[in-house]
Amino acid sequence: MHKFKLCASLFALALAAPLVHAHTAGDFIVRAGAITVNPEADSSSVKVDQGPLKGADLGGKATMSSDTQLGLNFAYMITNNLGIELLAASPFEHDVKLKGTALGAANGKLGTLKHLPPTLSLVYYPLDAKSAFQPYIGGGINYTWIYDEHVSSEAAANGFSNFKADNSWGLAWQIGADYMLTDNVMINAQVRYIDIDTTATVENNAVAPGTRAKVDVDVDPFIYMVGLGYKF
Repeated sequence: MHKFKLCASLFALALAAPLVHAHTAGDFIVRAGAITVNPEADSSSVKVDQGPLKGADLGGKATMSSDTQLGLNFAYMITNNLGIELLAASPFEHDVKLKGTALGAANGKLGTLKHLPPTLSLVYYPLDAKSAFQPYIGGGINYTWIYDEHVSSEAAANGFSNFKADNSWGLAWQIGADYMLTDNVMINAQVRYIDIDTTATVENNAVAPGTRAKVDVDVDPFIYMVGLGYKF
């Protein structure tokens, strides 16, 4: 009997949900929540590109840690089914590690870096505006600004310095869904894939004066966000 009452309650909620109006042309939507960047880093081997050892291939790979921050979305509905959206967030910080290089002192935590990933997307909502459940897909362009790079204390003790990483432009894709709790308040979940490519360099004058090594990294993270939204 209790299970029957629960099923009946859920069925009643499902019937009532479409009465809540979702997104229509001219709406402005703000979403906020926890956002995690999980790099799927695939890198080249580490190579010496400056100094007396130029051309040496040290082998190995670079990896990056994940991080969770405050995520923000700002969206404007151009039509009932099409919107434009900007992704923003508080700065992410990642550990960068090297492993398997021929230069044993280079293995381990090389350093840390911070980045901001503003992403502008065109988003399509396939369902009718009266539906409380609003799945969507989108695609757009990302600019990843990398800054505040610095070597770890362990790497500095082994002579490493001047750690740098290039900024990146790339395509971004997303799927997500809003569920309207009221005419204005919603819960949201989304998953993104962003093409982020960077080249990182680091110097080591302890090995030989003027020595610099570089590694090309396809960061290509999956990004997950869960939060609340408000429609104006």
